[in-house]
Amino acid sequence: MEIRTVSAEETEAVGRRVGAALRRGDLLLLEGELGAGKTTLTQGVAQGAQTAGYVHSPTFVLAHRYDGRLPLFHLDLYRTDGGLEVHDLGVEEMLEAGAVVVEWADRAPDIFPPERLELRLRFGAAPEERRIEALARGERAFALARCLAGTE
Repeated sequence: MEIRTVSAEETEAVGRRVGAALRRGDLLLLEGELGAGKTTLTQGVAQGAQTAGYVHSPTFVLAHRYDGRLPLFHLDLYRTDGGLEVHDLGVEEMLEAGAVVVEWADRAPDIFPPERLELRLRFGAAPEERRIEALARGERAFALARCLAGTE
């Protein structure tokens, strides 16, 4: 499934739809070039999950927790080498407590559980246009993918 947005506001709105449907144990893995909209999408997810505070990229601390309707953990693996450093973050424990969004998930693809929604963000033809490709792995991830498109 692919969704196209033509502004940062639309990309954020896509995230809000998914965030409103998040449940404990949901995992969103984001990948894409710098500036492709990963953090913008995550800001929408956090709004949809009714979290408090402004979501910003956790590049230098690797992880942030935002409390709201459910705990939302936001990880950014841009500055990691993957492997043990990411494993030590305790993603499994985070999933037991709430939902997890991971930017630059392709830096450590083997440490995540198999059930997940993978989102690849790409630049479109126009400056603000983005293409969001969704790959659902598992029933729950498929339900979240339908939320992306507004069909759930």
